[in-house]
Amino acid sequence: MLVINEEQKMLKASVRDFLAIQSPVAALRKLRDEKSIDGIDRQLWGRMCEMGLTGLTISEAFGGLDFGYLGLGLVLEETGRTLTASPLISTVLLSTTAINLAGSAAQKKALLPELAMGQLIMALAHEEKAHHDPGHVATTAELQRDGYVLNGHKTFVLDGHIAAKFIVVARTAGKVDDAKGIALFVVDATAKGLKVERTQMMDSRNAAKISFENVIVPKDQLMEAGDYDTLVKIFDIGCIGLAAEMLGSAQECFERTLAYLKERRQFGVPIGSFQALQHRAAKMFIDIELCKSVVIKALKTIDDGTPDLSRMASLAKA
Repeated sequence: MLVINEEQKMLKASVRDFLAIQSPVAALRKLRDEKSIDGIDRQLWGRMCEMGLTGLTISEAFGGLDFGYLGLGLVLEETGRTLTASPLISTVLLSTTAINLAGSAAQKKALLPELAMGQLIMALAHEEKAHHDPGHVATTAELQRDGYVLNGHKTFVLDGHIAAKFIVVARTAGKVDDAKGIALFVVDATAKGLKVERTQMMDSRNAAKISFENVIVPKDQLMEAGDYDTLVKIFDIGCIGLAAEMLGSAQECFERTLAYLKERRQFGVPIGSFQALQHRAAKMFIDIELCKSVVIKALKTIDDGTPDLSRMASLAKA
């Protein structure tokens, strides 16, 4: 069923009430205009961690809430309403997913408890071109006696400037566009030869450029199941999460538009009484409800582990 249960409704309502007070749209404008070094409100992020939002997709065995991706999607929907600047996408949606899917037992034991408690910010470093291409990986990881040596660069790394660790996609074999030979590594932000340059996207989302020059990564930081297929799955899940965030933004815009239709008066009556505007509002309502159903279905697909994840991710993006 494409409905949420009472616990999920309570989670959604509590996050909405919290963000409406603590992180209205004006908060993002303030961070942007004041050119915040971090690009996020650290106190706000701390309170979000205290609410357990960083542990939604982490098993209780590692200190998480095990609330699933539907729970995370409902939270992202609310952050989309207020344009909240936080590492939820980089750390929870992408990096935690990567560890859950590809991490070794030792990596999960070391990283997931810290992520669940909100003590660690991580970022996924993959993109190297101006457009998204999962199979394009030019960054190399050469196996030597001391470990793997990484060389290359990454761009559009969400929250890369505040991350303590990275999930880095690099190539251990094959040509630049080969699906085979792709691997994932956990890399410390303080590693020698790693440089981070903060950038900012047009929508004020935080990002960074990262370069690797003979960065040595211990062998045990190679992620156990980190291959091309896993990477695609991570991106599919990421796209569904972003769709949930965008759904929240669309709903907020629609609700503000409805309020304006009721308040704005022309010829002595509210403009919402004009049939042409009613038709447009009705069409928008239908489109948003369809989008909501698709996003919920896609999020449930992640939690259920059904094989049509890529199809649902494409549908959610559309």
